Amino acid sequence: MELTKKRWGILIASCFINLCIGSMYAWSVFAGPMAKYLSQLTGTTLTAGALAIVFTVTNSVGPITMITGGKINDTFGPQKVIFVGGLLFGGGMILSGFATGLGFLVFAYGIVTGLGIGMVYGCTISNSIKLFPDKRGFVGGITTACYGFSAVIVPPVANILISNLGVTAAFKIIGATFLIIVCVCSFFIDKCPAGFIPEGWTPPASQGNKLNQNDKDWKGMLKSPIFYPMALILLCGAFYGLMCSALASPIAQGMIGMSVAAATTVVSILALFSTGGRVIAGYASDKIGRINTLTVAFVLAIIGLICLYFSGQGDVTRFYIGIIIVGVSFGAFMAVFPGLTADRFGTKHNSVNYGIMFIGFAISGYFGPTVMKNVYAADHSYRRAFLIAAVLCVIGFALTFVYRYVYKKVTAINISDSITSKN
Repeated sequence: MELTKKRWGILIASCFINLCIGSMYAWSVFAGPMAKYLSQLTGTTLTAGALAIVFTVTNSVGPITMITGGKINDTFGPQKVIFVGGLLFGGGMILSGFATGLGFLVFAYGIVTGLGIGMVYGCTISNSIKLFPDKRGFVGGITTACYGFSAVIVPPVANILISNLGVTAAFKIIGATFLIIVCVCSFFIDKCPAGFIPEGWTPPASQGNKLNQNDKDWKGMLKSPIFYPMALILLCGAFYGLMCSALASPIAQGMIGMSVAAATTVVSILALFSTGGRVIAGYASDKIGRINTLTVAFVLAIIGLICLYFSGQGDVTRFYIGIIIVGVSFGAFMAVFPGLTADRFGTKHNSVNYGIMFIGFAISGYFGPTVMKNVYAADHSYRRAFLIAAVLCVIGFALTFVYRYVYKKVTAINISDSITSKN
């Protein structure tokens, strides 16, 4: 009874933590000013696109600590992992304020901050999912929504700090503030006991079986054929979202001709609708199913990317429509996958399992911004990158049907094995 009530307080603390670590989605606001600062400091011309490698590394290293921290979380609980992760996350941002070159910035923000984010994010998401087996989609949506909503709050604050104090001071102030918040909130996070079932809730027969019988560790997950279409779906779904998030401000300025202030607003709008998409998709996935929600998300993504492809100088309305649709659809993948992973492989080892599943996200975190940067270098335009992303979304759409086929096969085999063992 006590934990059934207390879990809501743990969820709130997790949301505040995710609100802090999600600030990486506001990277494009820092990229331009930091490129200018480092260019003046080193005498070497750097562009915001050249600094995309920092965002790429941040996303790429996260699964390392999601997996290792997830193992510790599954064994000892999330409190210590989140505290250490908060030190790394905030410390990395503070160190970024002392950067004297691109290499230093990659180390500080890319590696240190990225490792911290991975430790924290893996714990807050998986622990919340375990605490709410009755509301997995909704809770996955809420916790990931707070992660995304950070990019609504941080850009205007960062813009004010950068304008008045400089980009290095902005890194230090925001980093110190978030370090304190994450570390303090970590003391309010308790470990979910194994097999926890909220008072007053009876698991449906199918979910009850999953809760008790189908918990797989990472080895069992990798042996399951359903893992591979799932990982590829996440890769395709994350590619376009991370591509746009990393360079939203430069895209708005270079392709549409927006001012710096207006481009900062684009970053916030992208994040705002991504946040809304997470909440809506999380709730919808509890009602219509996880994979059906992802199928719809791919259709929306294709529409949004086509809108962006046909946007040009001064075409603000079409550009905003594209950004909004991209944000909503991208949010769906972030919201649905924690619950989907728990549905398929159980909650016992979910921290590690979701960390491994998240490798698909990390791969997209590398290739998304890299493709965008290389396309711009070759074409002096971002347009072709939107077509590449749209093609991946078409592939992802097809993979949702592959997933359905494989899932039916796996389910049929499991039922057959169960009947055989009983006989």
